[in-house]
Amino acid sequence: MATEARPGPAVRAKDDPGVEAWGLMSEVFGANRGRFIATLSEFDLWPPQWFALQALDEPTPMGKLAGMLHCDSSNITGITDRLEQRGLVERRAAGHDRRVKLLVLTRKGRNLRDEIHERLSVPPASIAELSAADQRALRDIMLRAVENGANSSE
Repeated sequence: MATEARPGPAVRAKDDPGVEAWGLMSEVFGANRGRFIATLSEFDLWPPQWFALQALDEPTPMGKLAGMLHCDSSNITGITDRLEQRGLVERRAAGHDRRVKLLVLTRKGRNLRDEIHERLSVPPASIAELSAADQRALRDIMLRAVENGANSSE
């Protein structure tokens, strides 16, 4: 039985402004990857540990955190072990099911997360050196993109 070929997603031309904008954002982020890694290294963290700290605003089941970080549950165990050894998170049994382990950010973890966030919030020179009007325009466009992302099903 022959299968019918399905068309793939439309390929967008390189002169498409959306493709160009995404490429430029990738360049800015890529150029600042070293700064990001260096900042985390100062605090003895790897990116997956940082992403976990950012995701823990409330007690979160380990399985849900794995989904939020788009990784296997077995990876969360290692990430959690290292964060717990440093006193940044605690594992707690869920009240509804003691087999479910919730991850809770400790005060020390919250303070560390806030300090790193403050450091990483300082824009790189490529953004800081733009005019105030350009910075506002960039902010407004990115805000709309974030809002569109929150409303999309992707």
